[in-house]
Amino acid sequence: MLKGYILQNWALILLLLAFAILLHITVFLDQKSIRRMYALIVGVFLLSIVVYVEFELADRGGYQALRTVLMAIRYSATPFIIALVIFTLVKRFRWFIFIPAIFLALVDLISIFTGIVFSVSADGTFHRGPLGLLPFIMVGVYCVFLIYILVKRSNKQSVEIIPIIFLCFAFISGLLLPFVFGSAYSHIFCTTIALSLFVYYVFLILQLTKKDALTGLLNRQSYFADIHSRPEDITAMVSLDMNGLKAINDTSGHAAGDDALISISLCLNRALKRRQYAYRVGGDEFVIVCRRTASEEVLQLVERIRKNVAETAYSCSIGFSCADVGAKSPDTLLSESDDMMYAEKADFYRDSGANRRQV
Repeated sequence: MLKGYILQNWALILLLLAFAILLHITVFLDQKSIRRMYALIVGVFLLSIVVYVEFELADRGGYQALRTVLMAIRYSATPFIIALVIFTLVKRFRWFIFIPAIFLALVDLISIFTGIVFSVSADGTFHRGPLGLLPFIMVGVYCVFLIYILVKRSNKQSVEIIPIIFLCFAFISGLLLPFVFGSAYSHIFCTTIALSLFVYYVFLILQLTKKDALTGLLNRQSYFADIHSRPEDITAMVSLDMNGLKAINDTSGHAAGDDALISISLCLNRALKRRQYAYRVGGDEFVIVCRRTASEEVLQLVERIRKNVAETAYSCSIGFSCADVGAKSPDTLLSESDDMMYAEKADFYRDSGANRRQV
């Protein structure tokens, strides 16, 4: 049986091994997320064993009681794994995300004796009970919730939406294909889940290399790469510089300064619309690149930023520059927006009677 398992699941074993090695050498995720990823790897591996043994016993005939128990484990494990995916990718969720999966596990346990979800007859035939679709419904609800949360927490730009779409497609295929191909699909279900998570993890790492680790905005390297990609489409630049960051660091510590930068970045993210991209290009310096954006939309963007920042305990100076498509280079737009921003910053420090080191 061991030889048969290895032959049937060799691709899955290699994939999970590669996933574990990549997690071991990564420097982009916190240890809590890495531990949860390891738990996912172990969960998928154990589920693959259960699936193989169950279908091996079905091919041999008999083993009615053992097959029923293994089937209960398989139906219960799938929503647990999806819940663990949510628990891993969205760290703010706690143990209560597993409550629906626990409920289904209890129903599956009862089904061993009652057949309300599934049963196996004496001749080895599988039967779906009155609640036979409940495991699929539960997994579907978890998948929809996962996609909703990921989309809601994303910046709505293609660099984050595309991997979410891929994950959505992979999970939905795992939900629908059993009805298309029958029980034969169960043999590749674990591989599908593992491959989906591995590819999404690679997408996640690639995104992190483009983002600023503190604020989650695009980083300086992304800025220089992006302004050289279709520069003729860039019709506006917005420059922002936080006021008084040095004073916050000196009086309250760098942790307070980090909190201030995070608050400003959240204000920017909330203000962005389509074809508007925010970058952290320096300590307290931010730039927004607008592609094919009308001047009216840029003015509205600046007003949204001012409104959002006004709701915090911080302030920033803002400058902007607009042009028709292809009329000005990105460097010219940035120079003009910087000039406006620095003029506003000078006014701020003059009016507040402070210098750049003390507010």
